[in-house]
Amino acid sequence: MTGDLQAVWLTALLAGVTTLLLVPIASLLAWWLARSDSPVRSVVEAVVAMPLVLPPTVLGFYLLVLLNPESSVGGFWMELTGASLTFSFSGLVLASIVYSLPFMVQPLHAAFRAVPEAVMEAAATLGASSWDRWRNVALPLAKRGYVTGGVLTFAHTVGEFGVVLMMGGNIPGETRVLSIAIYEHVETLNYDAAHTLALGLLCFSFASLWLVYRYAGHRFEVVRG
Repeated sequence: MTGDLQAVWLTALLAGVTTLLLVPIASLLAWWLARSDSPVRSVVEAVVAMPLVLPPTVLGFYLLVLLNPESSVGGFWMELTGASLTFSFSGLVLASIVYSLPFMVQPLHAAFRAVPEAVMEAAATLGASSWDRWRNVALPLAKRGYVTGGVLTFAHTVGEFGVVLMMGGNIPGETRVLSIAIYEHVETLNYDAAHTLALGLLCFSFASLWLVYRYAGHRFEVVRG
């Protein structure tokens, strides 16, 4: 069971790091999408939402092509750090950020759009700068969006399979996350171990969605590819 416990820890670490890194990235992106009238906004929205409908193996394949040591991006990372992005934990984090981006951006986008413009204008008339209005007015009013986005992002990252398999393979202690461990147990006909891990993820998924509905108070629709 040691290997499975290691997979649990690695999965939790991956989901936690991904969620924390996505908070500032998604905050800026969601605020721009909610407030911008740029003609390219719909293009950006479509790009952000693509992981919802794109098969995970397709996304994983192109990330593998983009980030392998022979590519310009992967080669630059290799020269900078001496390590490869592919088949590594760092690569899994980067892939998870791309794959889970809409699960953080969309709840924040909806939350920021719900911030009354009159409240923002009132803060401006009182001398609040753009930064002060965003930090002291918009962020507190969007707290439910952050709860929803954080829970969904963490839970979605925990359940990743296609992307992490393509980018990380199955390296114990490095890239062997829970979904890969379950797949490996099924391949070796170890159904008892697969059932234990799968049941744990089933309970975790239910608890995550219950938390969103019960405490965040959000209704949302997500289509997975």
